Amino acid sequence: MTALSSREEPEFANIVRHSRVLLVSGMSGAGRSTALKTLEDMGYEAFDNLPLSLVPALIESAAADAPAIAVGADLRTRGFAIESMLETLDKVVGRAGRELKVVFVDCDDERLERRYTETRRPHPLAGDRPVMDGIRLERQVVSALRDRADLVIDTSNLTAAELKRLLTGHFGLGAVGLRVFVTSFAYRQGVPRDADLIFDVRFLTNPHYIPELRPLTGQDAAVAAHIERDPGFLPFFTGLWRLLRPLLPRYETEGKTYLTVGIGCTGGRHRSVYVAERLAAEMREAGVRVELSHRDLALSGVSMPIPAVRPVLAS
Repeated sequence: MTALSSREEPEFANIVRHSRVLLVSGMSGAGRSTALKTLEDMGYEAFDNLPLSLVPALIESAAADAPAIAVGADLRTRGFAIESMLETLDKVVGRAGRELKVVFVDCDDERLERRYTETRRPHPLAGDRPVMDGIRLERQVVSALRDRADLVIDTSNLTAAELKRLLTGHFGLGAVGLRVFVTSFAYRQGVPRDADLIFDVRFLTNPHYIPELRPLTGQDAAVAAHIERDPGFLPFFTGLWRLLRPLLPRYETEGKTYLTVGIGCTGGRHRSVYVAERLAAEMREAGVRVELSHRDLALSGVSMPIPAVRPVLAS
């Protein structure tokens, strides 16, 4: 692969993260408990549904060597009041020398309704009314908390493994510096909801219409050569890297630990796969810590449309 730019660039900073407190909240049934369990598996001390009046004392009395604390709270938690809760936590966390981050776990209303219907659980705000009434009322109640969140995770189409990847990327213990996750995807399967940046490569000539290339993927040399011969490819890719290269250290300087970049084409088999592979390789050469995935590659040979991912179980 030919380098597109000089490697004599400033090194990416390694920013040491302070010990933190995560407040994990969100819509009932969206997967908050699953997120807390994942954080616990990552090494956090996790506490769920404690009366909020007890949380400040819990934080202040935590062992000095505790790397991080995750506190779960939603509208079922005793004393749940968004503004006073955040104000109190900010003060306590500041005194303890920790960093407060708010994670909001969300989900489509229709999927939430389906989860409640399938499990036959009553929504805490629905009473005798339909489940959807309770979901809409809850969304109004927690809207301010969602706006305040440092990270909103939409679990509508996330698997448990993808949820773990997101939480580890943003809040992994011992992690320093920026990590980048590059994923290809098919527009017909929907845009990745967790993506920070999305680039559309459907303008490139589609190998799908060349019989000998159709069964191959963007990981094959023949497909790569075909895409590179497109007169629009090199100007696009050069411009893409020129855009991203100076942005990455700026994101890191501003405290961002995890960046997701989506590369999309129609079927998620040829163009997006190759561009994602090429971009990830370019980042590695520049010293960026990068992960690579092809979200819809396994589905790209299937003629019937099926969901791209399996949803996280409600909790």
